[in-house]
Amino acid sequence: MNIKSILLGSAAALVAVSGARAADAVVMVEPEPVEYVRVCDVYGAGYFYIPGTETCLKIGGYVRMRLQGNDNGFNDSLDNDDDDYNFVSRVRARLNFDVREETELGTLRAYARVQATNTSGGGSGYVMDQAYIQLGGLTIGYLDSLWAERDGLLTDTDWSVGDFNQNRISYTYTANGFSAALSVEDDGDGDFVPDVIGQLAYEGGWGTAYISGVYDEDAFDNDFYDAIDDFDADDASDGAFALKAGIELKDLIAADSVFKVEGHYAFDPTEYASNGYVFANGNNSDFLDSGNRAASIPMEWQVGAAYQQKFGKFTGYLSGIYGESFDFTYDAVDYDSATVWGVAANLGYDITTNFSVLAEVSYRDVDLPNGFDNFDQTTGFLQFQRTF
Repeated sequence: MNIKSILLGSAAALVAVSGARAADAVVMVEPEPVEYVRVCDVYGAGYFYIPGTETCLKIGGYVRMRLQGNDNGFNDSLDNDDDDYNFVSRVRARLNFDVREETELGTLRAYARVQATNTSGGGSGYVMDQAYIQLGGLTIGYLDSLWAERDGLLTDTDWSVGDFNQNRISYTYTANGFSAALSVEDDGDGDFVPDVIGQLAYEGGWGTAYISGVYDEDAFDNDFYDAIDDFDADDASDGAFALKAGIELKDLIAADSVFKVEGHYAFDPTEYASNGYVFANGNNSDFLDSGNRAASIPMEWQVGAAYQQKFGKFTGYLSGIYGESFDFTYDAVDYDSATVWGVAANLGYDITTNFSVLAEVSYRDVDLPNGFDNFDQTTGFLQFQRTF
């Protein structure tokens, strides 16, 4: 065997080995392209496209801590009737989910708000605060009553009457700043007959004006009260009616200012006109059902005004209301109306972007008819809030 034969044999062996190894080689799969999150600016800041869809999502909310003190022995979580005051600390986390996309019938939207609150001495509570669907002008779900939309006197204690959420079906027509809305709402009384609310509003560069009307198919519920036979013996058995109106003016007095006036008149006692609270603080324990620490009085009428002024990182707020309740019958004796008035002041400061502090002091006075002790209460809080 010569050198040439050895070289040829070696070359053949190497080719055979290389072929065997090539047959066993792992084939690398090409990576699929990644679809990065895209910004959706159709509906404003903060929205992004859900990957693989044309649906836009925005997630927001806040975390806040509030240090709150009340006199006259009442607080949302404590029942210290013998104390001169109560103090609690409260922490809340809120998440808002806003999902939107365009369809041939208009914008399709789903909105959900969930929140959890921890109160010292009172434990934690978790709620679905709002959840509704919108398609064009149609709204279906659980949210603020249409009666409560646009109202409130700027301060945190906003003195709004009938400020609550309900299951509702409503439709809103809008054109050139004008809107007309009609809502049928379930007040939870087990009756299939709904409450009906209508609202007309106009919004322009100068501000907003609105008027709302409600038909409440049930008269005011007196279950909170101990021996009250009725608020206004003449209340109609076929339901209750109330009207509410307000106007908000921007930059009327100074730059970066808001001035608002609001009021209502109820033809019959209704929960939609309730605001003036009486508290079971010992003085009025005979007026209220002993099982309840606070009860809302149906107000026949109430008027109020508020002013907001921004200066740099500070914002100041001031509001006040005055009104009268319906006459009532207590233990078979007729009594005149109660008078309610209140004031509130807020001062807010923007510590940095999306982090603020707010302080409030409010005072409420309920002058009951002769035979009952009057009630007044001062409330204050200091709040820190991080918004996102």
